[in-house]
Amino acid sequence: MDRKSHWDGVYAQKAEDAVSWFQGSPGLSLSLIAYAGLAEADPIIDVGGGTSRLVDRLLAAGHQDVTVLDIAAAALQKSRERLGPKAERVRWLAADITRWRPTRRHALWHDRAVFHFLTQPVDRLAYRRALAAGLAPGGTLIIASFALDGPERCSSLPVQRYSPESLAAELGPGFRLLDSRAEDHLTPAGKSQRFQYSVFRSVTDPR
Repeated sequence: MDRKSHWDGVYAQKAEDAVSWFQGSPGLSLSLIAYAGLAEADPIIDVGGGTSRLVDRLLAAGHQDVTVLDIAAAALQKSRERLGPKAERVRWLAADITRWRPTRRHALWHDRAVFHFLTQPVDRLAYRRALAAGLAPGGTLIIASFALDGPERCSSLPVQRYSPESLAAELGPGFRLLDSRAEDHLTPAGKSQRFQYSVFRSVTDPR
């Protein structure tokens, strides 16, 4: 089964609050986004946003330029239905991040639990190319992944676990690590998953 079919199947079979990565309130992401000090008009992209409540909270906070990208169109549709008329204020992109070619740059790129699924070097390279084209020079990058002591698999798929330092090494010299936080995420099934959140600044124009 290819990547898109896998994730379409997950969201077709499970309620949005039944998947292991569900958060009723994405508090740490919101805190780190606030740390970036964005203006309300600055463009934000949530990569792998799916059915996350982050977009709801960003709109409520006054952010005017929010894009949500996910490989699963079914997940995006669920978010659109949840938001109702407010969904018209969001750009929705159904795309595989390893094949996506950005047409604009964003002040902030947020990714909770997409990059760690890219276990093949060729896919991580493709992600970095999309990131280079989609994040503005001087922009903020937030990536949350399973920590080194986190799970080895998620949704029946293997993951690549990271520390802030190993993630920085993977991203390369164009990104400066600004901050990192640990989080024990409690799944809807009551299991604890260890995450690490890393915040970077794009320090050069990588193109």
